[in-house]
Amino acid sequence: MTLSILLFAKGILLGLAIAAPLGPIGALCISRTLERGFWAGVAGGLGTALADGAYALMAAAGFAVFASVLDIVSLPLRLFGGLFLLWLGWKSFQPRLPVAAATVGARDLLSTTAATFLLTITNPATILSFAAIFAGLGLAEAGDGFGAGVVVAGVFAGSLAWWFFLSGTVALLHKRLPESFATWVSRISGGVMVLFGLVALGSVLAEWMATSAT
Repeated sequence: MTLSILLFAKGILLGLAIAAPLGPIGALCISRTLERGFWAGVAGGLGTALADGAYALMAAAGFAVFASVLDIVSLPLRLFGGLFLLWLGWKSFQPRLPVAAATVGARDLLSTTAATFLLTITNPATILSFAAIFAGLGLAEAGDGFGAGVVVAGVFAGSLAWWFFLSGTVALLHKRLPESFATWVSRISGGVMVLFGLVALGSVLAEWMATSAT
């Protein structure tokens, strides 16, 4: 039970950190909320959350297929994943250019969700990002299918929670959020990634030292 809670918490933090930086989908979510209300913004975010969950599922399934060799490559996987997390965090602290909202022709909530899902899922590089992050956080060793499912559910829940928060904030304020909001969200997300990266590298160093001492 404790392990499942920990895996779910990691998944939620991962989902939040990935969804939070305001890119084209985030700008679309804000625009739809201002034009059509809270649920229109959430519908756009739901498509992205489903895509994030799908990517997390693909990453978990990929590691499950190669479970037999994970013990051999676990250390280098976590090292690579930790370094990748640090790089993602560093990128989040860089100056951000203005982002244009993604363009979708959808009108109703269901078609908006489907359109943003397709926009998010059609980036093949994202699956590699998820795989690296999974490795860095030790999620590649989540264990059985239930553990992997808990992580995927956490990623979806964290991502969807962000879109509820963003749409709700915009709906309450009835205006676009200031540029400083996007900057600070990006920095906080980057800080979470850096923290995860340092934890991953710390676990690699601890295991290496323990192995060397024996």
